[in-house]
Amino acid sequence: MKQIRAITLDLDDTLWPIEPVIRAAEQALHDWMAENCPRVARRYDIEGLRAARVEFAQRLPRLAHDLTELRHRFLRGVLTQAGYDPDMADTAFEVFMRRRNQVSLFPDALPALQCLAERYPLASVSNGNADLARIGLDHLFAARVSAREVGAAKPHPDVFLAACEAVDCPPDRVVHIGDHPDQDVLGALGAGMRAIWVNRHNHGWLHAQRADAEVSSLEEVPALLEIHI
Repeated sequence: MKQIRAITLDLDDTLWPIEPVIRAAEQALHDWMAENCPRVARRYDIEGLRAARVEFAQRLPRLAHDLTELRHRFLRGVLTQAGYDPDMADTAFEVFMRRRNQVSLFPDALPALQCLAERYPLASVSNGNADLARIGLDHLFAARVSAREVGAAKPHPDVFLAACEAVDCPPDRVVHIGDHPDQDVLGALGAGMRAIWVNRHNHGWLHAQRADAEVSSLEEVPALLEIHI
């Protein structure tokens, strides 16, 4: 079994829980709208704005890999419909992103990242738009790869192969760590990489092809790599 030389990691729901982060960011955005473009806030409550954005995204499947562009276009649209300057979307999006990058790491995440970064080059691989510099973790990563930059979203192999190229390792020498069975585990395996499934909630595995390993905490990963992978 070939030795692992680099690690790629998912971000949302692997290093921090994403749902409370998005809820808080949407609340911050709605509060800003209530103050700066109240006609939009009166037309949409937070859930209504979320539903409208999802419907908007479904009409633009070609941008499914680019959540930043989708959200920005959506904001321009609702502002225009309400009679506001669509360029206000730049400020509105920044309000959202500022809060979107205020995350609370899982307790095991930072110690594991610090340990792994001492031994391997790390690359983030994400379909989302988290900013590791804003979050304060960028110093631990040798590379950052996003679906937006690649032009395809996980589980497409191009995203994973771009990460392998970024850390200058062949896929069979790289292990990907993530929480999503399809996007992370099957995606990485499909790209010829190894995969560790982060199963924090003891879910059952529903696919014929399995991860190389399963953990309930990132604290298990350093020893696992040393002994088994």
